[in-house]
Amino acid sequence: RRGLADARGTIAFLRARPDIFWFLAANMIYTDGLTTLFAFGAIYAAGSFGMALEEVIVFGIALNLSAGIGAFAFAWIDDRIGSRRTIMIGLACLTAIGAALLVVESKAAFWALGVAIGPFFGPVQAASRSLAARVAPPEHRAQVFGLFALSGRITAFLGPAILGTVTLAFDSQRAGMATILPFFALGLFLLWRKVADPARHAPS
Repeated sequence: RRGLADARGTIAFLRARPDIFWFLAANMIYTDGLTTLFAFGAIYAAGSFGMALEEVIVFGIALNLSAGIGAFAFAWIDDRIGSRRTIMIGLACLTAIGAALLVVESKAAFWALGVAIGPFFGPVQAASRSLAARVAPPEHRAQVFGLFALSGRITAFLGPAILGTVTLAFDSQRAGMATILPFFALGLFLLWRKVADPARHAPS
């Protein structure tokens, strides 16, 4: 009974704070895109560009290095312009560079764009946690972070399911990977239109 009462209280809280609801919805959507990209990026590299296992491993190391540099650099940007704008910049760049990755034909171009997209993975994820802290009222912070964690996992199956269905339907890895971009674009749109820019300083 207590659990059901807590659930009803959480629903009432989200109704009273639509900005938090839309942030969680946006996080759910673009996290699905990130999860799918992480899961299928290596498969796409091997299938569409003929990368051997060793080259895929080296590519993954390079991507992680660029992601680490991006996460470090964007920490300063987050402090200056706020978490919401940081996420929006990251999602816009993921969408644009991701679209370019779908049309290039040469392995060299794929390498260059792949390393270029890396710096935007970490900032989107880190700034999302920062934004969750900033939008959560102190008395509801545990609830918000619980919902934040849930929103990043509850539909994790959706992106891979759509990608697999489209890949089979069109017999094309490029067509399947293209389904990731709407997740980024829709998440960006929801943040832009539905989520207000909170105070830049994280709560104490």
